[in-house]
Amino acid sequence: MTTPPDYSDLRALFINCTLTPSPQTSNTQALMDNAIAIMRGAGVEVDQLRAVDHPIAPGVQPDMREAGFPDDAWPELSERVLAADILVLGTPLWLGEKSSVATRVIERLYALSGETNDAGQYIYYGKVGGLVVTGNEDGYKHAGMNVLYSLQHIGYTIPPQADCGWVGEAGPGPSYADEGSGGPENVFTQRSLTFMSWNLMHMAALLKRSGGIPAHGTSGPAWEDGERFGHPYGDRL
Repeated sequence: MTTPPDYSDLRALFINCTLTPSPQTSNTQALMDNAIAIMRGAGVEVDQLRAVDHPIAPGVQPDMREAGFPDDAWPELSERVLAADILVLGTPLWLGEKSSVATRVIERLYALSGETNDAGQYIYYGKVGGLVVTGNEDGYKHAGMNVLYSLQHIGYTIPPQADCGWVGEAGPGPSYADEGSGGPENVFTQRSLTFMSWNLMHMAALLKRSGGIPAHGTSGPAWEDGERFGHPYGDRL
């Protein structure tokens, strides 16, 4: 047995995109709790929130109150997003898709994607993302492709095997947290969750401790100043 790494310099945020408000039971939360326990056991400071409990307005602006909405919790919640080295979204499946709440959260993440860090890179550079999925129907890998693509597109780094999920027998039946569902004992699901948790921590630590992704070739201000980073048609751009 190897000695587990100490990741006490990392922070993680888990956003549960269930449709179920607190304090009702969330099957997605039940599966996410295992990943949270693994990360806390490695010293990670874990924050978590249930998105549906907050008035997150629809839209792709940083503060939708400026677009006419009477309330918007996202400006405050986004501070917790930006403070985290690791972001894990959790979603149930409905009609084979991620939840509408997950879609809204991703849209609001996108709202900040044009902002930059001190190196001139997009604001999510140097952070890693992962996904937890639960449901009683097919769509786990479809949701994974959708969500993880979205996260990398706005700047998150996606490590190997950065998702896990459990889907019960198709049709009506027990959900993950229900007694006798088999979910908590499912070896494939729990192994995937464990590997996901450690991959997220390993990658986040590599990035954070090495100063993040190098700014050469990824700096917006440098591009605007005329630097083309070796592009063969740079003199035409």
